[in-house]
Amino acid sequence: MTVSQESLLECRGLAAGYGGMAVVRDLDLRVSPGEVVALIGPNGAGKTTTLLTIAGELPAIAGEVAFRDVKPRAPLFRRAQRGMGFVTEERSVFMSLTTEENLRVAGVAPGAAAEIFPELAPLMKRTAGLLSGGEQQMLTLARAVARNPSLLLVDELSLGLAPLIVKRLLETVRQVASERATGVLLVEQHVRQALHTADRVYVMQRGRIVITGTADEVDGRIDEIEATYLSHQRMGDH
Repeated sequence: MTVSQESLLECRGLAAGYGGMAVVRDLDLRVSPGEVVALIGPNGAGKTTTLLTIAGELPAIAGEVAFRDVKPRAPLFRRAQRGMGFVTEERSVFMSLTTEENLRVAGVAPGAAAEIFPELAPLMKRTAGLLSGGEQQMLTLARAVARNPSLLLVDELSLGLAPLIVKRLLETVRQVASERATGVLLVEQHVRQALHTADRVYVMQRGRIVITGTADEVDGRIDEIEATYLSHQRMGDH
């Protein structure tokens, strides 16, 4: 796939962490419109910390995050106003509200969500707490996508879900990037499916990028990655 060379998001020399202690160091990363970029690595590598810093939930310790004309320390709601969406690893649905009410609270028309996931159409009156984990994640992703972000951050979309559901969700992420020119930064535990979805890949270990390349290039080094960097992480589909 051909994507724009324009940088929608660019991190330069980023250091991030908690209480002034950096767990991510010297991180350079970019995402272009229409591109899916996967950020993979073992638990504790710093992937979620990176996303939280890009989203404005954590302040950068050093370096910078360039996203449109948003000020470097702007909070998430300011970044959202400029077109950034963030799907966290925790399914952020209101369990006591119906599917339709969850969408309307976010300012999303039910029809727009059903266009993204037709599976949601018959579930609009169902309380979100009664949805399956996969249906809740479809709701979460549809709500974010229907707001037409220019940049979508996605953290562990597949957590705890069956492989078929994971495949459906990641296919939608790919479709959103291709059809809407949305830039996507994807943190994903299903590494082989992430490689199948992504255009480019960054591999993190201990807070640093240790491998970068196209999905095909990184896929060609999958044995090395599994052995060297991700030996403690569940890889691919089982």
